Amino acid sequence: MQKDKKQFKIADRTPLANAQNFITDRKLIERIVRLGGIDKTDTVIEIGTGKGQLTGELCRRSGYVYSVELDRRLYEHAGRRLAGISNLKLICGDFLRYALPQRGNYKVFANIPYFITTQIVDKLTGAPNPASDIWLIMEKGAAKRFLGIGRETEKSLLLKVRWEMEIRYYFRREDFHPMPAVDSVLVHFSRKETPDLTPKEYAAFRGFVEKAMKYGICGRAGMLTKRQAAAALGRAGLPHGHRDGVTLYIQWLCLFRCWQQLYGRRH
Repeated sequence: MQKDKKQFKIADRTPLANAQNFITDRKLIERIVRLGGIDKTDTVIEIGTGKGQLTGELCRRSGYVYSVELDRRLYEHAGRRLAGISNLKLICGDFLRYALPQRGNYKVFANIPYFITTQIVDKLTGAPNPASDIWLIMEKGAAKRFLGIGRETEKSLLLKVRWEMEIRYYFRREDFHPMPAVDSVLVHFSRKETPDLTPKEYAAFRGFVEKAMKYGICGRAGMLTKRQAAAALGRAGLPHGHRDGVTLYIQWLCLFRCWQQLYGRRH
C-alpha cells in the first residue's frame, strides 16, 4: 500500500453523514462480515468508515484494514471510537481519488453511499489490479442492474466477462439508521481467475453489445440474421432468446463469437 497522503487530495469538510445509512446491530454486522470469509491473511479496504461499527468487525477478522472516510466529522468520531486498534489505517479523503493497490491481493467490504454506487463499482472492477473479492451493500435496484436480473444490461454483460456476481444478503429497511427509502442488499463480486475474453476480445464485445442494445441482435438492422443466431445457439446447445426478448450472458457470448467469425475482420 502507498502512503495515504500520496493517494488523493485530502477531503474538505463537506458533511456527508446525512447521505449515509448506518448498520449498528452488532449481530447483523458479524453475520454479513462472516459471509465474506475474511481471515487474518486478508488486507481489506473499506469505503466509508462511518461510525466505525463495521470497521471494528473487519479489523477483528482481517489482517489489516484501510478505511477511507470523506466526512471529517465521521472520520474524527471513528478515530476516537477505534483508537488503539493496531491493524487499522483510517484515511480521511475521497475514495474516488484513492489509489488502489498496484500489486498484491486485497478485498473490499463496504456499506457504500448509494448516490455514487456506479462510480464506486466502475473504479473497483476496472482497476488494473482489482480486488479478488468485493462485498458492497447497495440499493437493490442498482444491484439488479449490475447483475442483469430480469434482463441483461450493457453494464451487467461487460461485468460478467471478468466477475462472478451474486446477491448474498437481503436487508430490512429497519436494519439501517436512518432508515432508507429503498431496499438494500449485499452483493458479492468475485474476480474470475481467467476472464471469459481477452482484452482485445473484450473491446470488440463492448462494441458488439453497444450496437446490439441499440439496433437489436437479430433482424434487418441487427448484428446477425435470425438464421445465423439460431444456428450458433443450436451448435452450442443453448436455447434461443425468450419471446420477451430476454437473452442470457452465455447466449450473448455465443452470439458475439458467431458475429466475430462472420464479420469481425470488417470491424
